[in-house]
Amino acid sequence: MTTISKITWDSASARRAERQFLAGPGEPATRGTPVAEVVGAMMGAHAQVLSAAEVSVGVRTSELTRADVRTALWDERSLIKTYGPRGTVHLLPARELPLWSAALTAIPTSPGPFPPDVRLTEEQAAQVVAAIGDALEGTCLTLDELTEEIVARTGPWAGERVMPAFQDLWPRWRQVLHRAGWAGTLCFGPNRGRKATYTRPPVAATGEPGTDEALGAFVRRYLYAYGPATPQHFAKWLAAPAGWAGTVFRDVAAAGGIEEVDFEGTRAWVAAGDTDFPDGPVRGVRLLPYFDAYVIAAQPRERLFPGAAYERALAGGQAGNYPVLLVDGVVAGVWHQRRQGRRTTVTVEPLVRLTARQERELGEQVERVGEVLEAKAELVVGEVRVGPHA
Repeated sequence: MTTISKITWDSASARRAERQFLAGPGEPATRGTPVAEVVGAMMGAHAQVLSAAEVSVGVRTSELTRADVRTALWDERSLIKTYGPRGTVHLLPARELPLWSAALTAIPTSPGPFPPDVRLTEEQAAQVVAAIGDALEGTCLTLDELTEEIVARTGPWAGERVMPAFQDLWPRWRQVLHRAGWAGTLCFGPNRGRKATYTRPPVAATGEPGTDEALGAFVRRYLYAYGPATPQHFAKWLAAPAGWAGTVFRDVAAAGGIEEVDFEGTRAWVAAGDTDFPDGPVRGVRLLPYFDAYVIAAQPRERLFPGAAYERALAGGQAGNYPVLLVDGVVAGVWHQRRQGRRTTVTVEPLVRLTARQERELGEQVERVGEVLEAKAELVVGEVRVGPHA
């Protein structure tokens, strides 16, 4: 009879922190760790607001700054900015694009929230994704320029302004902008003034094994970073159907790629053979920005946001809307930074009483945030008066 490993929250949290370069102020990523390696360990850095992604990467290291992230993104091209989990903008390692594309394009698509006369058919969606790839080959285009190219390659229907968005109407084709990113036919280019541009990724989104094998590799990567986890956790992270995620886990388990464990009395999974966990809990203080990958992916959320943190640091149960203070691996406060020139004021609102050691580590973390942002940071301990996304 197979013995099932029993994993506690403390040991799971400690291992996740180690693998996320968040084990403690004295244990950041080793000096010289490439930006793309840090982002790969996170399973992507949320970059809807690029400065948040820069802080996510920087606070996991002892030396990287926002300039290093931008160099990796725009000069070295070891990172790409594209659409990742949940259809949101992420930084991903360029060399991992084939794996991400194989996994993300395997997620079943839904009709979307729009009325039938606004939606694209699957045939139209495929035409648009192909047209995007053709239009962006070897060039960078703004949204208006890309719209013109898509309409020229498909038809006027693609450019009809029928898609409600932000008190405006967008061209019909934009419903599948994220799917073009998933397919590897689109990523962000450097801004042109204040306008975003799009281009084709510098690496082809092909070359991975078949979908089943790629999904197995992707699930194991996710579980290495955030396991133990359930299919429901995986589905929540991707905004994918729970039934589909359950089928994927069953198939990967049947192939011997993952194995079952007991996670605080719940049936969960880890990558096959990956059952070594630290004995003790994680210690230390960390500041994580909006939509940091750890805050989004680490489950169960009730354990990551204990007590008052569940109400204060979440927005209707959704993680990521507030930058958070981590104390010993769990959310214990929120914070906000206000930049003025070369200085930034970091206001931290702890929800627990900090020890003298933790107060010292908080000061070091604030200093590190300033270094990442290339600014002189000042710590203020007090109430954060701004709302989510401020």
